[in-house]
Amino acid sequence: MASPPLVADTALSLKPCTLSGPQGPRPMLAPLRPLESPSGEECGAGLPEWLNLPASLCAGMRFTPEQFAALCQANPEAVLELAADGSLILMTPTGGDTGARNGELFFQIKTWARATGGWKAFDSSTGFRLPDDSVLSPDASLVALDRWQALSAEQRRGFAPLCPDLVVELASPSDEGPRSLTALRQKMAAYQRNGARLGWLLIPAERVVEIWEPLADSPAQPRRLEAASRLEADPHFPGLAIDLEEIWAG
Repeated sequence: MASPPLVADTALSLKPCTLSGPQGPRPMLAPLRPLESPSGEECGAGLPEWLNLPASLCAGMRFTPEQFAALCQANPEAVLELAADGSLILMTPTGGDTGARNGELFFQIKTWARATGGWKAFDSSTGFRLPDDSVLSPDASLVALDRWQALSAEQRRGFAPLCPDLVVELASPSDEGPRSLTALRQKMAAYQRNGARLGWLLIPAERVVEIWEPLADSPAQPRRLEAASRLEADPHFPGLAIDLEEIWAG
């Protein structure tokens, strides 16, 4: 991926946001509890309109899913995910090759979903609130239509409270940052723990796919498909097949 990973002294610009509670609306910069400085002093009063936060400070914050949703609503330009422990995952925009691969991947999955019926396809901008209260955004995903329609209109407008049935992630050539193999394997394991029926981790630099199946059906470690040119989703998603040559080409 072309974009460099965030490092400790990278600044993240965020707007304070407001949450409504029993005592009415109140402004916040994410956690409702006061932040503590290294000296133990509470801080956070008199927040400016914009805040430039070092990534090291963001790493020490913890958010509830509701606080995270409010933060994202106030900062639609930020690319963020939420870990199960409430910490922020600071994402970066993809480079051109990865973006093209994402587009081709979603096109193929969407085409199958539309032709087959019974499925809802989602692109990489969609966040899902998983059962462990993390909020993650797969590069592409599928949700059974009956599960999607069982959600309320309000739930569908926000981070849908479910784990997708199929999740797909594309690895970056770099071994650093939120799209590295190390970070994406952690995400794949999270999808697996939270009930995904099938997960694919695509590694274009090696032309390899890691296949993550339900814990009940396989060990926690994925199967590895080498020199892959075609990827089939049977028996979980009969008829779904991805032409990987189009993905590898970028």
